[in-house]
Amino acid sequence: MGRIYLDHAATTPPDPRVLEAMWPIYTESWGNPSSIYVEGQEAYRALDAARKLCGDLLGVQSKEIIFTSGGTESDNAAIRGAAFAQRDRGRGDHIVTTQIEHHAVLHTVEQLEREGFRATYLPVDSDGVVDLAALEAAVTPQTTVVSVMAANNEVGTIQPIEEVVRIAKAKNRKVVVHTDAVQAAGSLDISPAKLGVDLLTIAGHKLHGPKGIGLLYLKARTPFHPMILGGSQEKERRAGTENVAGAVGLATAMQLAWEEREARNAHYLRLRDKLLYGLPERIPDTVITGPTGPERRLPNNFSCCFRNVEGESVLLALDMADIAASSGSACTTGALEPSHVLTAMGIDRDLAHASLRLTVGKGNTDEEIERVLTVLPEIVSRLRSLAGG
Repeated sequence: MGRIYLDHAATTPPDPRVLEAMWPIYTESWGNPSSIYVEGQEAYRALDAARKLCGDLLGVQSKEIIFTSGGTESDNAAIRGAAFAQRDRGRGDHIVTTQIEHHAVLHTVEQLEREGFRATYLPVDSDGVVDLAALEAAVTPQTTVVSVMAANNEVGTIQPIEEVVRIAKAKNRKVVVHTDAVQAAGSLDISPAKLGVDLLTIAGHKLHGPKGIGLLYLKARTPFHPMILGGSQEKERRAGTENVAGAVGLATAMQLAWEEREARNAHYLRLRDKLLYGLPERIPDTVITGPTGPERRLPNNFSCCFRNVEGESVLLALDMADIAASSGSACTTGALEPSHVLTAMGIDRDLAHASLRLTVGKGNTDEEIERVLTVLPEIVSRLRSLAGG
């Protein structure tokens, strides 16, 4: 058995069908889509088709799709673009988000605070679910943007976005609601019509698509100031020569994920549940993090903490055993501070340092999971012995 990859929340291997769709853009339709001659117009048609497909899959108008460089840029553009546009309209300077957002959101809001905005960071319960009563209390006539992720990247918690939108807009009908749907896309129905959001973020490389491409859904007539200037691309909402191949890859990856969602989710659940129920039986003092109920957790996500062991040591031992995993968020792996998500959920700092995240993908097999169920308990037992635990 070769390498076992169990960090699909960090990134996914590109689907060969996605690469096949992208290749003609590199070899044939490589022109600048802003150019009026034949090469440029070929590229423009490919970009336009990709935009229409993304819009159709989300159930929105193609003109409401902005292609970006990925989830981080989309989050930044959504929150900053709406916050400044709302403030310029005299609607206030208050932003509401949660304590467990991806740093692409949290750091953006923190920067806005340094630029004169005010912010409220909503608490979550022990499963990582946002406190809706706190949301209702936080939204005021001066609130301009509410940003709550659709599903958490570390512990897989699915948030009640429809309720978030209902509560926020009942308190302030002019508030703009954004959701970071990077982790949820592909596994959940994230159509804006269902969720009710004004802004929504997707990243290609979480969907077996390419890196360096993402999209921002921007509902028509939503106040928005562009963040990247210098050209008229994307209807003057995001300057820069478009990544046509990336857009085609993203659209293809989304189409495949949408079409295969039911089968993929069933596969994820079967493998994930082997971990969710099997590892605590084999490893004493295992603390499951995030919801245990399947209706509140992404189908491919398993996360836990092991008492009396360092998470980083577990990761290194797994890697030496040809198993790729993560300790919390991929964007903070290697950091000395414990996960902000776990501490917000009430997990003490020492235990949070012993976190492990295993996220399965469509290419994983039952045999691979059985190997993890054999290897991981041996690793934890050995490390505890070395530590005298």
